[in-house]
Amino acid sequence: MANSTPLLSQPNLAESESTHPPLEKHHPSLDSSIERYIGDFGWAQFFQILLVSFAWLFDAQQTFISVFTDAYPTWHCTSHQLGCNSVSNICYIPKNSWAWDWPSYTSIISEWNLQCSSSIITGLPASSFFMGCLVGGFVLATLADSSLGRKNMLFLSCLTMSLSSLLTVFSTNIWAYSALKLVCGFGRATIGTCALVLTIELVGKRWRGQVGVIGFFFFTIGFLSLPAIAYWNKGSSWRSLYLWTSIPGILYSMLVHFFVCESPRWLFVHGRKEEAVAILKSIAPPSHSGGSTLSFSGVSFEQETWHNGNVYSAITILVQKKWAFKRLSPVMVIAFGIGMVYYGMPLGLGNLPFNLYLSVTFNALSEIPSSLFTILLIGKLNRKFSVLAFTTISGIFSIMCALKGKEWARLQIGFELVSFFSACFAFSILLIFTIELFPTSVRNSATSLVRQALVLGGVFSPTLVAAERRNGISSYAVFGLVIGCCGLFAVCLPETRGRALCDTMDEEEHRESSL
Repeated sequence: MANSTPLLSQPNLAESESTHPPLEKHHPSLDSSIERYIGDFGWAQFFQILLVSFAWLFDAQQTFISVFTDAYPTWHCTSHQLGCNSVSNICYIPKNSWAWDWPSYTSIISEWNLQCSSSIITGLPASSFFMGCLVGGFVLATLADSSLGRKNMLFLSCLTMSLSSLLTVFSTNIWAYSALKLVCGFGRATIGTCALVLTIELVGKRWRGQVGVIGFFFFTIGFLSLPAIAYWNKGSSWRSLYLWTSIPGILYSMLVHFFVCESPRWLFVHGRKEEAVAILKSIAPPSHSGGSTLSFSGVSFEQETWHNGNVYSAITILVQKKWAFKRLSPVMVIAFGIGMVYYGMPLGLGNLPFNLYLSVTFNALSEIPSSLFTILLIGKLNRKFSVLAFTTISGIFSIMCALKGKEWARLQIGFELVSFFSACFAFSILLIFTIELFPTSVRNSATSLVRQALVLGGVFSPTLVAAERRNGISSYAVFGLVIGCCGLFAVCLPETRGRALCDTMDEEEHRESSL
């Protein structure tokens, strides 16, 4: 049908050949057309971005909640006549010679008598959560690019995560608890990816880096809220933490369903032009939407030729296209290394000689300067060098956390914070880097795969942390070696700073071949 919708029809701004394919000399691209109509950034976009970014808050709470619910409780001797002292192993002394400092229901370890279980058993719930994230990422990743779209995937993911978290309060043993953690991780898998991609696709390229970091701020707030909620419920059942975090998540899911807009880019790529136009009209400021029109037939855009109705066709094409696979492989390896530190370090805080509530708070606070630096510097930073530099710094300080001796004990928390901060900064840059590396038609799938590589690193972290508690093996040394080695793969990637986003694989391939 002819398009008389009030969108713009101005000719394209002059772009260099190195930035866009030659076709854009005569016809405006989808990227430039949408950006001209809605502008770089407006209040309606800001509202949408804030609403979508709230998903990160609940994501963070469920990701790190086991730091408190699965914590190894402190204990004290009730009788020193039976060989009990402060350095005793409670598995080898009579049960009537010691007692927990707090009621047994404050942790799953004490409630279900897991204090002498193997590291595999005590680490099972957290590992199950990350395994669920891994499976969910591969199963659900392409649905946001294919049939469901960004908004619906975000809604279903938040709802599944929150409902399974609520059901966790009815767990009666470690096996039921781990199974529900698996489902929670499965639902949570695509939240961050959908939220990040959706927010970035709603603004012009000038603000993409800054907008992408807003989600990281909300993640920090969610992470920071955990020690506050845990301290407020100190002495209460571990189940209360799940109640306080799951019910707000369910209510938020309803807000997503009724108030969040779908990505107009995704709608356009899938031929739903009228819906895309309606959303563009709703978020465009009056100064941009008043008097001009856009005929979509004048936009230089080609439908993808590789779509075959298979929801996994996006992953297939990412593997089949040589240029795409050469980008995807290194970023996934880097993400694996970052995931070891990013998810492992907070879980291992109980092994350091420092107050657990304060150390978790400091870790959460360290994400704030990381996000601030990303916002302020993302337009100036070389993506490739930044990822390489900060993964190296993180690795060095993580290894330093493994140094033994009284003289190092007071410095360990400082080393841990520097390492965690560097991993957070590298994580922020890597996600934005990934979005810039891949076109709209596969962007959500590529970003999801990278996040699943990040989660895969997290799968091994709980077992390593539990092994350190029982066997003295330094998990921090392992974390440091892995992130340091994986970060070296950044040299294999092309630089993307300042580039416009492509919408199709053919467009990106054309750009790749012209370099």
